[in-house]
Amino acid sequence: MSDLIGFTTGAGEHGFHVFLRIGALAALLPAFGEQSIPARIKLAIAIAFTIIVAPAVSPISAASGFGGFAWMVVTESCAGLLLGIGLRLFVLALQTAGAMAAQSMSLSQLFGQAGGDPMPGMSHILTLAGLTLAVTTGLHVRVAELAIRSYEFLPMGQFPLAADVSQWGVMRVAEAFSLAFRLAAPFLIASTLYNLAMGVINRAMPQLMVAFVGAPLITAGGLGMLLIVSAPLLSLWLEMLLKFLANPIGL
Repeated sequence: MSDLIGFTTGAGEHGFHVFLRIGALAALLPAFGEQSIPARIKLAIAIAFTIIVAPAVSPISAASGFGGFAWMVVTESCAGLLLGIGLRLFVLALQTAGAMAAQSMSLSQLFGQAGGDPMPGMSHILTLAGLTLAVTTGLHVRVAELAIRSYEFLPMGQFPLAADVSQWGVMRVAEAFSLAFRLAAPFLIASTLYNLAMGVINRAMPQLMVAFVGAPLITAGGLGMLLIVSAPLLSLWLEMLLKFLANPIGL
């Protein structure tokens, strides 16, 4: 009985240590950590990932007492938040790309409050489609693999170096904005060409109300372009997401 109690206590302590990292990661996960997901569902998701990840992670002997408990809470929560922020930046890249495309195509006010976040309808479409694509291609499996591998470069109970975290964070933010601009590039190029054409027409025929002619054209063109280029744009986004899941530290 004493051996059973000791094993249960050790397994529970190890599971709690893993849950600290997984819980922080699950709170920011794409699709699983959205604001529309109830808190109880998020807790169940975190527990399910903990059950999967904990047997694959080697337990460590943490310091006893309140100091050791607080140290594990802080270090493991920070590790989970770092991974979660890295994944959440991909969702923000989709939202930023949609906002840029909608602004360039005069669609920024179309269904601007359609969801929990105040963003244009084009952002909602791209974000929802991207999250659906990620989930259907096995996002949960990739996240579990990422959580298991994270203990290799973020050991349990240890703080990462501040210089490394700073460099990694700057790199991730820069890549997120670069990805957002690449996703919105077709819309930005089309908008630039449209405005140049409208300017030339306005100079050639000042009496023509180009705004009345061009407004329906740019709106219809933006919706048509979204229909045509959304598939390759989301494929590029998914490819970048999978690359991050395979190599989150960027080496």
